[in-house]
Amino acid sequence: MITLRDVTLRRGTKVVLDGASATLQPGEKIGLVGRNGAGKSSLFALLTDRLHNDRGDVEVPRHWRRAEVAQNMPETEDGATDFVLQGDLPLMAAQAALAAAEAANDGHAMAEAHAALQDAGAFDARSRAQTLLMGLGFKTVQLDAPVNSFSGGWRMRLQLARALMCPSELMLLDEPTNHLDLDALVWLEAWLQRYEGTLIVISHDREFLDAITKVTLHLDEGKLVRYGGNYSSFETQRAERMVLQQAAFEKQQEKVAHLQKFIDRFKAKASKAKQAQSRVKALERMEKLAPVLASADFNFEFREPLNLPNPMLMFDALSAGYRTDAGDKIIVRGVDRSVLAGQRIGILGANGQGKSTLVKTIAKAQAPMAGTMTEGKGLSIGYFAQQELDVLRLDEGPLEHMVRLAREVGPQGREQELRDFLGQFRFTGDMVGQAVGSLSGGEKARLVLAMLVWQRPNLLLLDEPTNHLDLNTREALSLALNEFEGTVMLVSHDRALLREVCDEFWLVADGVVKPFDGDLDDYQRWLLEQSREASRSAKPQAAAPKPVEASAKAPAPAPATRDDRKAAGQARARLSEQTRPLRREMEQIDKLLATLADERSELEAQLNAGASAVAIAEIGRRLKAIADEQEAAELRWLELGEQIEALGTTTS
Repeated sequence: MITLRDVTLRRGTKVVLDGASATLQPGEKIGLVGRNGAGKSSLFALLTDRLHNDRGDVEVPRHWRRAEVAQNMPETEDGATDFVLQGDLPLMAAQAALAAAEAANDGHAMAEAHAALQDAGAFDARSRAQTLLMGLGFKTVQLDAPVNSFSGGWRMRLQLARALMCPSELMLLDEPTNHLDLDALVWLEAWLQRYEGTLIVISHDREFLDAITKVTLHLDEGKLVRYGGNYSSFETQRAERMVLQQAAFEKQQEKVAHLQKFIDRFKAKASKAKQAQSRVKALERMEKLAPVLASADFNFEFREPLNLPNPMLMFDALSAGYRTDAGDKIIVRGVDRSVLAGQRIGILGANGQGKSTLVKTIAKAQAPMAGTMTEGKGLSIGYFAQQELDVLRLDEGPLEHMVRLAREVGPQGREQELRDFLGQFRFTGDMVGQAVGSLSGGEKARLVLAMLVWQRPNLLLLDEPTNHLDLNTREALSLALNEFEGTVMLVSHDRALLREVCDEFWLVADGVVKPFDGDLDDYQRWLLEQSREASRSAKPQAAAPKPVEASAKAPAPAPATRDDRKAAGQARARLSEQTRPLRREMEQIDKLLATLADERSELEAQLNAGASAVAIAEIGRRLKAIADEQEAAELRWLELGEQIEALGTTTS
């Protein structure tokens, strides 16, 4: 188990942990929560020996292997799958040992290396790595793409997959959901629920914490307090504890006042001097209880729009995408929708389907590829870009941003008025002149929110606004959006925010935008069904199932006519005839792989039984030959599966 006893940790002049103590049991799933800047990441660094405590004891079992997401952005031409495989340290060590043994032609070492590879799960390691990648949103064509061909957000997903690939007894995840869409987030939840080791996760996603954790560790003012239960349970327990703490403080204050009153009255009288002195000592010995100081929660509100055009927007055969040297790339096409005053629209869909592209087009950050977009008279759009740097300048301070915004966009405002306004968003004193490049992610997000509020929009376009916001700020945003009188269009993986703000959903999938008739629970069920369909289509069967159309709850298709059924039957028969020889070859490969696996097991049993030195060398060479034959057979099996899938696609 992990034990912290009276731990003090300083970062420069700041005390991050002050006499902190906690005990975490093996296999527990813990949510580490606290305000931004409280020291959560520093605690992770302490547990992984990157930082050392100034006082107290930190005990982590020595034999525990630790996995965490590296924060550096890798620059390598290694393929995505190979990069993730490198996270499996026992596998890498076994492969290195085998290479060394083969170079030395040491049969005994070869046999030991093969046994280590077997223990490391080398037989299915590549498929496990690719399963992780696809669960996190990578497409089949991206599995072997060079790491340096991916953008920053996708590289962080690669780092997450690499951490999940690493066998571990302790996993530390710091904001793992920041670069995930809702599809990948749901998959990650399911994976972490099955993880058997001790998990400590930092997250500002309430529903993610509720789904994963059974223990909550609250870090506040340098102290660690353990609560049994998930985040929602923690909130309830903490509220009750604060009420009791405040009551105890008030009761103690009454006693202190009573003692002090006696001391003041009688300390000068000789007859009462001893009693007065004893009360002075009692007052000194009394453990001082701190009052419950409610931290200054962040609150703000959107100003009332000057007008509310209705409809606000109308799309007619709108296509959105981007231009490249190779030509136009259309991501979403044929959008025929209207946006009305007061609507609260959540935009759902996997990464790469076109959510951000659609929002950027509506925000005029990029031009439509085709069709028209008609604005209502007096439309005023407030746009929160997923990448805050799209609207911020690193070398300017918050006040410079506001002055330019007031001058170029409006409404006008004096400098003191702008300073006072920034103060509402926690930019006070010298912070108003601090370069944006030196601000934290949460501070940048608050500045973008301030700029939105100042513009007094009637349509808010929000693309992942919560990525760098802590839970308190997210709650403030939710309250402000619910009180906003205009229209909201929201892209977010924060399900709590989507549930609290949106009353209807659009689904962006397969190049089109359609209404989704259901709530987020329906959407998660739809995602699971889509995943099952994809899994079934990847199996070597007679025909790949037709993908479910991206529409309301994936409704059942209309009853087929007799001619339709006849045509479908003929198509299935043709496909079965075309794929028969391929499926037969796959069956032969399955039999060969089973035979090789049996032979491998027998050879390993001979090793364990204590074979002679000569026999060990021969067994090592035969195990290498089996491994090579298995790899070739597996590659051929995958090629056949792809051919069958391609035939199914062309005939469907």
